[in-house]
Amino acid sequence: MRRRRSIALLVLIVLVATGVVFWARPVGVFRVFNEAQMYLIGARNHYTVVNGFRINYYALGPEGGPPVVLVHGLGGRSEDWEKLAPYLRKAGYRVYLPDLPGFGQSERPANFSYSVTDQSKIIVGFFDALGIKKPDLGGWSMGGWIVQLVAANNPDRVSRLMLFDSAGLYMKPEWDTKLFTPISPSEVEKLDKLLMPHPPSLPDFVVRDIMRVSQEHAWVMHRSLDTMLQGRETTDALLPNLKMRVLIVWGELDQITPLSEGQKIHQLIPQSQMDVVAGCGHLAPNECAKVIGPEVVRFLRQPLS
Repeated sequence: MRRRRSIALLVLIVLVATGVVFWARPVGVFRVFNEAQMYLIGARNHYTVVNGFRINYYALGPEGGPPVVLVHGLGGRSEDWEKLAPYLRKAGYRVYLPDLPGFGQSERPANFSYSVTDQSKIIVGFFDALGIKKPDLGGWSMGGWIVQLVAANNPDRVSRLMLFDSAGLYMKPEWDTKLFTPISPSEVEKLDKLLMPHPPSLPDFVVRDIMRVSQEHAWVMHRSLDTMLQGRETTDALLPNLKMRVLIVWGELDQITPLSEGQKIHQLIPQSQMDVVAGCGHLAPNECAKVIGPEVVRFLRQPLS
């Protein structure tokens, strides 16, 4: 009886402690949950050094499988691919999901520019560090911009290119970019509405923690946005010169990078294939992975010539 009471008391203490931690730091709890989900889909966490910076990445799928590298967007992290990556693993691909410098679990160096050009050099260095030979390369949002630069400047290092709701063209955003670092509950709500057609209603304590984390990382976001908004690294003139096969995937209801932007990218790349995903917004690779995953696998299985 005493043992049962002790066990019950211990369980109660653990539950209360977990509740307190969740109330105080819900974003951190969600991230731990995301990392556990990555483990469950077969992804394993690793670190490497690229251009002197410590880079975190996940790898999943058979080690001898054709390599696929997927690059997250602004404010994102490698776990963002958790819904899409299993489709590639099941199809036999070796999938690599790096955290860009300043994001996820990678180093946040103060002496890094965080420009898309320098981030593209990190991705090429990531290929070198892991010995990845001519992978299929994909990028989401800012990550799409980065991989466009990788493909344009290193065409012999990329097999196929995949762009998911990608930035990169010379287009001024029609929304307030300050929302990427929200400082009030109303700004958190506005950002969610930009990202998702039907955003969930968040409790106050979750909104509060989102704002806290946002301000901790605001300097990285601002530095990245400042370089992108200057318009010096846009890809309009580079895209028509791409020779590899290109898949363009776009959420029909995207408000961050509108569908018109994807259509223009499609026009600039004659050999590209475009898939528009109905009912989805900027987070299409996550929210609509059941539709996108099989399409991506079909694209990757097409012959190169």
